[in-house]
Amino acid sequence: MSVIFSDSHVPEAANASDNQQEAANASDNQQAAANASDNPQALAAGGILTIDLGALRANYKLIADAITPTRTAAVVKADAYGLGADKVAPQFYAAGCRDFFVAHLSEALNLQPHIGKDATIYILNGLQPQTEKLCADHNIVPVLNSLEQLQNWAALAKAQNRSLPALLQLDTGMSRLGLSEQELKELLADQSLLDCVDVKFIISHLASGDNVQSPQNKAQLERMQAVLKLLPQYAVAFSNSGGTFMERSYHYDLARPGIALYGGAPQENAPNPMQPVVSLQARVIQCRSVPAKTLVGYGGSYETQTETRIATIAVGYADGWPRHLSNKGCAYYGDVRLPIIGRVSMDSITLDVSALPEGTLKLGSLVELIGSHQTLEQVAQDAGTITYEVLTSLGNRYHRIYINDILA
Repeated sequence: MSVIFSDSHVPEAANASDNQQEAANASDNQQAAANASDNPQALAAGGILTIDLGALRANYKLIADAITPTRTAAVVKADAYGLGADKVAPQFYAAGCRDFFVAHLSEALNLQPHIGKDATIYILNGLQPQTEKLCADHNIVPVLNSLEQLQNWAALAKAQNRSLPALLQLDTGMSRLGLSEQELKELLADQSLLDCVDVKFIISHLASGDNVQSPQNKAQLERMQAVLKLLPQYAVAFSNSGGTFMERSYHYDLARPGIALYGGAPQENAPNPMQPVVSLQARVIQCRSVPAKTLVGYGGSYETQTETRIATIAVGYADGWPRHLSNKGCAYYGDVRLPIIGRVSMDSITLDVSALPEGTLKLGSLVELIGSHQTLEQVAQDAGTITYEVLTSLGNRYHRIYINDILA
């Protein structure tokens, strides 16, 4: 199974210019943080979360250009993976995106004022009963995941004497959402439910799209191909982030990348061609030296072996920093790694800063949690989780800086 970004494509987009781009991004982020140092709102927060809107646009264009003529949507559910859909979605729209996916109707309603009227918003979770009219009145397109959702949508269409657009999801092997094999048989036996539903795409989701070698991908593709022999009249939306990096047979008519747009690696065990989007810095609250055999943090889970300089920073699990990073993981100051010692608390973390010259860190100093020295993938790996969880957990107590805004 080949990867669509061939060796002739990736080096220019993701390898040859990597160092220059990362240096430029790091410089932009450092400058943004420096500019914020005298900002009272920034000083009042425990950390600074910098979001590179230019990198978001570049990531969208990288995928869209590579998989054309397949249309490229943008997944902006969960408040654009926690980065602010009102800020992020207009950047994708400016980059040419006209198809946006969210999870809930409430998200779609909140998103609608921030993108052009020629854009379409799709609701991945479909609709709860009695919300169909609200959805239709706002020209939002649901993904119909069951016969019940299809029946409810068709009933509204009949009542309004018009055809209503929708996406029809089929379960091709993930066992999460979509018509089961039995439900599909029932629908094929009596397709009258589709008479007043304008099915824009048949949709399904790759359960192992981030692993090119997984046999589940081929099994799901074969299942989709079998369905299309029964419903050949419909366009298809199939690929997520990982799928856009697989061979073209997975691309079909509409792709919907998510995590890759936000800088996450779309494929396991492969170089990440996406530009980093976020950087995170935390402020120092206090520095102290403690002798050997000193217990640190809740439960005394760490004991110093020698005299140790400790810096406490103003970020904790209430800010989305994983508690599983207790006594592992790190921050950085310049090129120096600063290990986390003790448990991650609700509002603070303790770091061993003995590797820095005494007096380097002071009250208000900034250390890097995500940035040029530590990627989202590295944080997630240390925490035993995935980049999605780290990214979407970043809280609202950070001072947020949006850089490279094409609309500013």
